[in-house]
Amino acid sequence: MDLPFMVATLTRRGLLTPGHPIRVASQLNALRRWGWSLAGELRQAAARDPGRTAVVDENGGSLTYQELLDRSERLARSMRAVLGVRSGDRIGVLCRNHHGLIEAIVGAMLLGADAVLVNTGLSAGQLSTVAEEQELRVLVHDAEFAERLLALPAEVHRVDEQGQEALIAAALPGEQLQPPERDGRTIVLTSGTTGAPKGARRPTPHGFGPLVSIIDRIPLHTRETVLIAAPIFHTWGYAALQVAFALRATVVLHRRFDPAATLAALTARSCDALFAVPVMLQRLMEAPPPAARPPLKVVAVSGSALPGGLATAFMDRFGDVLYNLYGSTEVSWASIAGPAELRAAPTTAGRPPHGTRLEILDDAGRPVPGGQVGRIFVGNEMLFEGYTSGASRESHDGLLDTGDLGRVNADGLLFVDGRADDMIVSGGENVFPSEVEDLIARLPQVREVAVIGVPDPEYGQRLAAFLALHPDEQLDPAAVREYVRHYLARFSVPRDVVFVKYLPRNATGKVVGRELRRYYE
Repeated sequence: MDLPFMVATLTRRGLLTPGHPIRVASQLNALRRWGWSLAGELRQAAARDPGRTAVVDENGGSLTYQELLDRSERLARSMRAVLGVRSGDRIGVLCRNHHGLIEAIVGAMLLGADAVLVNTGLSAGQLSTVAEEQELRVLVHDAEFAERLLALPAEVHRVDEQGQEALIAAALPGEQLQPPERDGRTIVLTSGTTGAPKGARRPTPHGFGPLVSIIDRIPLHTRETVLIAAPIFHTWGYAALQVAFALRATVVLHRRFDPAATLAALTARSCDALFAVPVMLQRLMEAPPPAARPPLKVVAVSGSALPGGLATAFMDRFGDVLYNLYGSTEVSWASIAGPAELRAAPTTAGRPPHGTRLEILDDAGRPVPGGQVGRIFVGNEMLFEGYTSGASRESHDGLLDTGDLGRVNADGLLFVDGRADDMIVSGGENVFPSEVEDLIARLPQVREVAVIGVPDPEYGQRLAAFLALHPDEQLDPAAVREYVRHYLARFSVPRDVVFVKYLPRNATGKVVGRELRRYYE
């Protein structure tokens, strides 16, 4: 990334504002010694703004940056002295959004251990499999998940919230922690909507480049207040935490997402920004409108596609503050759409940010003509380092396969048509369920919709639409099919229209397609 662009962006966002010389020197020294991991970002923030509030939990409790760092260091020392954690070990973290989760991640990294972020939606069986495959030495967990731990291997140390507090309290004064021999990595589990979750090794940033790429397109500034509603165990929530610490922001956390509580906190805490996943925006729109519009400057979403019409409706209520980042656990980010782009094309994924390459390739790895659908490949500074199993993803010329299909229009805007393995062939025609979902989602009676491919003896596959309606609303299956037929080709009309109370979603808000396919087993 070119230096003038980086300096200009950092200046614009307040990161190069002059400060007390000793604190600035201490901040830079922290980054030099500890790097740009979450632990390094916390250290630099504590060096520059030790008394600034770092995190506020939903119960009103708060910690300054210095307090959060002190607790993380004490936890690290106790994990080493009591549990025998060493560099290269793996620490599982099964927690909802609260300060204890942050302390566990940072504590692991301070020792050079890898933090494995465990999805809170995993079953007991899945959790046991993850513990074995990731070779966990310790699992830090919220008390509510205790029953899911019964099948864990006996050698895995279990540390609940009380145990974590006991470790922090018991830490003996000792030598100041030194940077470990190896950097502790973050391992994020893929969503597991189509199978067992896989561990993806996230790289540690090597400088300001990744931060600059994001904040150039999403106008976040230093010392703002940010509510992170997206689960931090997910790539998007974790990225939000990294950005917040880099900007020395105050982070507001709730263990569970509740629309009314979120709206109240946005106003009560004077939040400048909200990080969420798209389904959360839908829930905010369904909640009673607040008496006054929250003072938001940025609402940043990622993790799944924006349903048709949601972007425009959300901005009509909350202002032109919406930013949609398209990416994945494997490629981090690929493109970002801002308010103007979402106004013009509500389903666009936007454009690649500075320093990111994006190409649409065919199955042979050749670029496809503009406007045509192909496989989305991405290159940037934060491509994942491979799965913990040793597997990786297909790549071409430094670009990694996202697993998605999409196209770029004449204006340079990216549109994602869906997962490559979601596309179905019905009667010889390629059909993208996402296009049908976006159309049906515009019906006023529809609360949420998912369209999947199911086996068909005559056409090979056919579309099935699952609709959850708003309370007291009704729709006729034939009317839904006729509506789709009016706008799309014949082969895009769902043969099956199924009404359900709600769509099965995982903890990050993605629809779990395998649960819907059970209707046909």
